[in-house]
Amino acid sequence: MNQNIEKAKKNLTEVGFLDVDTPKDIDFVAEINRLKKEKNAVILAHYYQEPAIQDIADFVGDSLALSYKAAEVDADIIVFAGVHFMAETAKILNPDKKVLLPDLNAGCSLSESCPAESLQALKDKNPDHLVITYVNTSAEVKAISDLCCTSSNAKKIVDSVPLDQPIIFAPDKNLGAWIQKETGREMLLWDGACIVHEAFSIDKLLKTFEINPQAKIIAHPESEAHILKTAEYIGSTSGLINYVKTNPANKFIVATEAGILHEMQKEVPDKELIPAPAQEDNSCACSECPYMKMNTMQKLYLCMEHELPEVHVDEEIQKKALLPIQRMLEISSTKDD
Repeated sequence: MNQNIEKAKKNLTEVGFLDVDTPKDIDFVAEINRLKKEKNAVILAHYYQEPAIQDIADFVGDSLALSYKAAEVDADIIVFAGVHFMAETAKILNPDKKVLLPDLNAGCSLSESCPAESLQALKDKNPDHLVITYVNTSAEVKAISDLCCTSSNAKKIVDSVPLDQPIIFAPDKNLGAWIQKETGREMLLWDGACIVHEAFSIDKLLKTFEINPQAKIIAHPESEAHILKTAEYIGSTSGLINYVKTNPANKFIVATEAGILHEMQKEVPDKELIPAPAQEDNSCACSECPYMKMNTMQKLYLCMEHELPEVHVDEEIQKKALLPIQRMLEISSTKDD
């Protein structure tokens, strides 16, 4: 077993995770809870993780809530059950802590659509523009940004910028277009999109609503404009959960990654939640993020047991990337007038 572990460690850069067999009778819940105590580790998980990971996590949230939590955790090890940019953000906020990610290959289509060198080229062509980037970006992109934002606070971040200041907004064109509509600001939008939120079928969605006319359609702002036009409410993952909790309706069609339904259903056990249908037929006829689902309970256990894979950020990049994140958190924490 030890030889297999050593071999897996050597191949980690290629595999992306510790490819090691575990005993068939292992109780992952018990073992992960044991390791959390022994190693003073905290597990942060996004709403889009598989239900078992959400249930064992110390904190489950959207990107903004996870950013706040990462900035304040009192633990030696942060295990980020999410995707790579999220773990990077935790490392940027906690350079002296060990940050682990169950699978290094858990990426993000938005982050991959916006290479730092390409964004820098756009900045060079538009030197008078202030750059606001979604947190779904690499540390290198954050390092050349003026401000970061999440879907929870994007409107507030844009509103904080003087009206005469031109803005580059990257990388999500759908979120950017929605923010333009909400704020009345014209922004230079990067041409990027989330594969999950662009997978919804408008025809299937309307058919679902036709079958369930009493349902309220709610959507994440990363969705395409024709999907958002059908929505009664548009908001971040946490915003969608809060809406379902506080709205008197008993049935909702939810247009975002289907993983949110686990936490949402726990909050409203007596309400019916219907995932918005995807264009392509798959196991759940919904839209799931293949990157988020790369993390498993086995990988979570192995990464905590062996403290690998570890996420690293270059020190100079970390210091530069920290500034726009801190600005975001400061603006988000201020009360609206």
